[in-house]
Amino acid sequence: MTEGNFVDYVKINLASGKGGKGSTHLRREKFVAKGGPDGGDGGRGGHIILKGNSNYWTLYHLKFKRHFKAENGYDGGKSRLTGANGNDIYIQVPLGTVVKSSEDEKTLFEITDDGEEKIVCQGGKGGRGNWHFKSSTNQTPRYAQPGLGNEEKQITLELKVLADVGLVGFPNAGKSTLLSVVTDAKPKIADYEFTTLKPNLGIVKYRDYKSFIMADIPGIIEGASEGKGLGHYFLRHIERNSTLLFLIPSDSDDIVKRYNILLGELKKYNPEMLDKSRLIAITKCDLLDEELMNEIEKDIKKSINIEFIFISSISNIGLSELKDKVWAMLN
Repeated sequence: MTEGNFVDYVKINLASGKGGKGSTHLRREKFVAKGGPDGGDGGRGGHIILKGNSNYWTLYHLKFKRHFKAENGYDGGKSRLTGANGNDIYIQVPLGTVVKSSEDEKTLFEITDDGEEKIVCQGGKGGRGNWHFKSSTNQTPRYAQPGLGNEEKQITLELKVLADVGLVGFPNAGKSTLLSVVTDAKPKIADYEFTTLKPNLGIVKYRDYKSFIMADIPGIIEGASEGKGLGHYFLRHIERNSTLLFLIPSDSDDIVKRYNILLGELKKYNPEMLDKSRLIAITKCDLLDEELMNEIEKDIKKSINIEFIFISSISNIGLSELKDKVWAMLN
């Protein structure tokens, strides 16, 4: 999937169908001069329904179709015939889609299960036919109910990527490189900040045909929780990951400080993110000799109580051990 095809935010306009009118028909047959009212009910208008589909990874299919209108219910007929219901419209969305009202940004619901269905716009109820209104004092009512009106809404769909492991780090920390080495994903890799503008997903193959999903999230900068850089645009994707893998380059001025800045931004955005299991990967360790590695190890152990590992995606150092650690954390 190319970067341009990854769409994780769309606004769409929805309108359900109106209910059909009830019939005012009066029964007239040979030898039955005054058969009385027999008008049927109107049919229900079509609903607009969102349905979770595990085969979708993005909202790209909604990028160019923004308006959905369900069919109106059909009018009732004679002989108490009920009008047909309008056809419902099903909109397939990937798992992890958050549905918000575009007016007030209020979250309506989330879709996280395959096959899960939620009605966003209710179709109008059909009106009742005139046979419902006959009585001893009014045996030939010449009126029926009109169908109820439809619902119209503008909603915002936001995708929060569902992945087992999220790669967290500053721009140019080697997240895309790691993803390209341990999975078959082909993220854009270059030597400048914010090369990755959209999340990339890859499946990491583990032993005995086991696997887990890894997400490469665009780099965090200080102030991201207030919207700096790509801000909230990507922080929401980290919410869905069960394990966070912090990538910090070995040539950073202060590895512990960098880790604390990253953690601070996650905490400001959503304190619940600190409940996730965490692992630090010191990248580009092929640039270090043994003495420097021991020094870094002492600094980390002295300052923070968290597991860490030295890796190099280019030289393939520590990647098997990294997979083992991540698998153990996930299980």
